[in-house]
Amino acid sequence: MTTSTRTRRTGVLVVGASVSGLNTVEALRRRGFRDRITVVGDEPHLPYDRPPLSKQILSGAWRPERTLLRAPRMLADLDMELLLGHRALALDLPTRTVQTTAGPITADAIVIATGATPRTLPVPEGVRGVHVLRTLDDALALRDEFAAGPRVVVVGEGVLGAEISATARQSGLDVTMTGPLHAPMAAQLGDLVAGQLADLHTRHGVALRLGVGVQSILGEHGRVSGVRLADSRTLPADLVVVAIGAVPATDWLVGSGLTLDRGVVCDARCRAAEGVHAVGDVARWHDRGTNTAVRLENRTHAAEQAAVVAANILGAEDVYQPIPYFWTDQYEVKIQVHGTVPPDARATVVEGDPAQGRFLVRYERDAVPTAVLGWNMPKQARMQRQILLDAQSASGPALTSAHSS
Repeated sequence: MTTSTRTRRTGVLVVGASVSGLNTVEALRRRGFRDRITVVGDEPHLPYDRPPLSKQILSGAWRPERTLLRAPRMLADLDMELLLGHRALALDLPTRTVQTTAGPITADAIVIATGATPRTLPVPEGVRGVHVLRTLDDALALRDEFAAGPRVVVVGEGVLGAEISATARQSGLDVTMTGPLHAPMAAQLGDLVAGQLADLHTRHGVALRLGVGVQSILGEHGRVSGVRLADSRTLPADLVVVAIGAVPATDWLVGSGLTLDRGVVCDARCRAAEGVHAVGDVARWHDRGTNTAVRLENRTHAAEQAAVVAANILGAEDVYQPIPYFWTDQYEVKIQVHGTVPPDARATVVEGDPAQGRFLVRYERDAVPTAVLGWNMPKQARMQRQILLDAQSASGPALTSAHSS
């Protein structure tokens, strides 16, 4: 790819073409911004949604075009310059110029929306059959591998690992889930709900080999053959999916003058520097309610934060202090979570019955509600969100994000 030396000039440059980047553009246009907007995205695809990748795309239920965030006509109506298949290489902060593979771009305001990249494990040289799942192309490649009916080992017991395990099992595959925690999503949801998820996966035929780390990935004849655990057990595999989290995509910002610490460090208004904001998975902003730096990885957050960033680019001084929300679908179960679940939260079933497959959990710390979770009870969980808003208003410092530090 040849890099142009001609410098483009634009009103707002958005680096990243996923949910947070596109929502920033839409919010700017809704607020009447008519200057030039340029969006740089490192994938060749039009902006698409990521949650369906581990479910509908991986299972083959959806064609890739169903993941598009907006139809091409709607994208055209935004009147933006969309540079797809191009990467950001460096930022010159004093001039607000981003070097990209399409050439340098200078902007009045820059929005960093580069998201995160998946963590990986060492793979023996020349060994095929080890995958991560972050992009549409990742999902399609993994779906093609599913067609051969392999034995699958999923390394990672978090949200993504649990969803991939469920999809693979529903596709009729032999599935083993492994990871250092004792139950699926224990870090995100606590022991009570994680125990229910462990039972759910076990009932559907997933072999759980949890509570132990991975020592190495094994290969034979150019193909993955298994996963060796830290306790010396070996899990046979024809296909391994590594789902052990992601790291903010900030490599291109090293040396830029921005503060980088497990993300792009921002103030309470998502501002990283004069004329530079960050949004989505890459942003680590100061949460005034908890007086901590917080980074969230969920779709709803990316959209809500984009609205605040757009307003502040146009002169507002809005503070971002959300009630986090995420959901996950596994088998016949839909889980919705409003708020955050600190490690020391007390979980209580306040409605329904786990034995009946429908229940509502309230999380509290020091008698202050921090989150509500609905297991096949989305309406009831949503109705309880007001409790969290009241608690945030009355006792902000008691609400601490699971992703804060």
